[in-house]
Amino acid sequence: MKNNNSKNSRKGTLLRLWGYLYQFKWLLFLAVILTIVSNLFALVGPLLSGYAIDAIQIGKGNVVFQKVFFYCSLMAGFYLASAILSYGISRLMIYLSQKIAFRLRKDLFNKIVSLPVGYFDQHQTGDIVSRMSYDIDTINTSLASDSVQVLSSLVTIIGSFIMMLVISPLMVTIFLVTVPASILLTRFLTTKFQPLFRKRSAKLGELNGLTEELLSGEQTTKVYHQEETMITRFGQKNKEAMDAYYNAEYYGSMTGPSVNFINNVSLSLISVLGAFLFLFGHLTLGKLSSFVLYSRKFSGPINELANIFSDLQSSIAAAERIFKLLDEEPEVQDVSNAYTFEKARGDIRFDHVAFSYQKEQPVIRDLSFDISAGNVVAIVGPTGAGKTTIVNLLMRFYDPDSGAIYLDGQNIKEATRSSLRKQYAMVLQDTWLFTGSIFEILTYGNEEATLEDVIKATKAAHIHDFITQLPKGYDTVMTEDGLAISQGQKQLLTIARAMLLNAELLILDEATSNVDTQTELQIQEAMSKLMVNKTSFIIAHRLSTIREADLILVVNDGNIVEQGTHEELLAQQGRYYQLHQAQFEN
Repeated sequence: MKNNNSKNSRKGTLLRLWGYLYQFKWLLFLAVILTIVSNLFALVGPLLSGYAIDAIQIGKGNVVFQKVFFYCSLMAGFYLASAILSYGISRLMIYLSQKIAFRLRKDLFNKIVSLPVGYFDQHQTGDIVSRMSYDIDTINTSLASDSVQVLSSLVTIIGSFIMMLVISPLMVTIFLVTVPASILLTRFLTTKFQPLFRKRSAKLGELNGLTEELLSGEQTTKVYHQEETMITRFGQKNKEAMDAYYNAEYYGSMTGPSVNFINNVSLSLISVLGAFLFLFGHLTLGKLSSFVLYSRKFSGPINELANIFSDLQSSIAAAERIFKLLDEEPEVQDVSNAYTFEKARGDIRFDHVAFSYQKEQPVIRDLSFDISAGNVVAIVGPTGAGKTTIVNLLMRFYDPDSGAIYLDGQNIKEATRSSLRKQYAMVLQDTWLFTGSIFEILTYGNEEATLEDVIKATKAAHIHDFITQLPKGYDTVMTEDGLAISQGQKQLLTIARAMLLNAELLILDEATSNVDTQTELQIQEAMSKLMVNKTSFIIAHRLSTIREADLILVVNDGNIVEQGTHEELLAQQGRYYQLHQAQFEN
């Protein structure tokens, strides 16, 4: 049963790859025609070689030389034409494979963009990057070389077989034994080796995932003196990847020599039978020579097909990983006739909301609260209490398992995600800055913002003076990860970017966690101006940053256990009071 599923999977993968090839059917058709013509030209060579040998007659002198020279010149012309066409085919297939790789990458990236946030919470970034780069490159290489080789081999095999049949049907009977033996052996070995190539691709993806993880946490590794531990972990994954690669290549390479042995046996039998036919006058020396050359052309491609089978298996395994990602469920589509938010007031209501990332492990159990527009709401609680989950639900990165969330009285599940998310500006603890000028980074969410608007926001975020000291000011190009500036300065840039959004709701998830106390006070002052008349959610561990909040929600084990202002909660001497005392007892 498992074997049938494997066959169906392989067949489905090949059909989907063919779908990408078919998009360029006219280029593919041209490549097929050129390949057929090129190989037919090459197949004329052995026939002309036989004619040249049979033209040799002792005592004929100049006449013989002219015939031999004619056949040899003609043979050289056909081979030259075949070579020129082969060069053109190679150029065409490289172009075609690049177009297909481009289309695959485009489809893959479009799929990645459409996936829900939950997918990235459960899969390593390095493994996704491996599919985008290594797996597509593997397919690209196979399409550029192996596909042409397969077609060329098939034309050569069929053409050679027909020519041998014309020369001597008797000697062709030898292939009735050797060819089925080659085919059966290749099929047997393929079924054994296919899982090895799947494992190779998977292990390389795991290695890339671990590499990305280790590089992103290099500073933490050094702080905790865990270099040796990381070297050991990487070494283990590297060995697993190496072993998987070795096993796939080693066992895959057995196919070629095995088939080659069968082909050599067939050549030996042809030589013996051909010698007898020549001695008894049933075959001329020229025809015998042509048959031997055709037999090499016939068996050579069979051997080449066996050799490239390992590459094809690798490509199929890579394609399976790509199509598996392409088949992932995208973010749930908006309901029909979904409501579109234009300019939200900012009233928020949670109505008996329950949510879990994994079944039977609830994060939020029965959460209910009401927030009036323009209020500043702080959410505090221990790690794992569900603070960030509330934000994820507000933005519809996830939907509740039960209950409902309302914005301005409208169930957000019945609204479009895009219009909902446009109502929020968001500053996260983990900053993200892309490659581009500082001006482009700051206007990422508001491309209509002018330089004057940008300067106003950066001054409010206390980052303007730093930017003006850079070599090109606002035109200074940042690296992909913002490595040219400190973590605190990156956070200030993200805050300025949020200020430039014309959003009525703000989410600040530990927005000041990476800055010093003085900068934190500056940011609080700037954010206070920004939050005027806007509904704002502040998630914070530092209780000093939320004293002025209109409402503080104390969350524990997925429920609100206390709510009120800073002074009211201290007076209750409950959970919030304990958190406050733990931070300020010194």
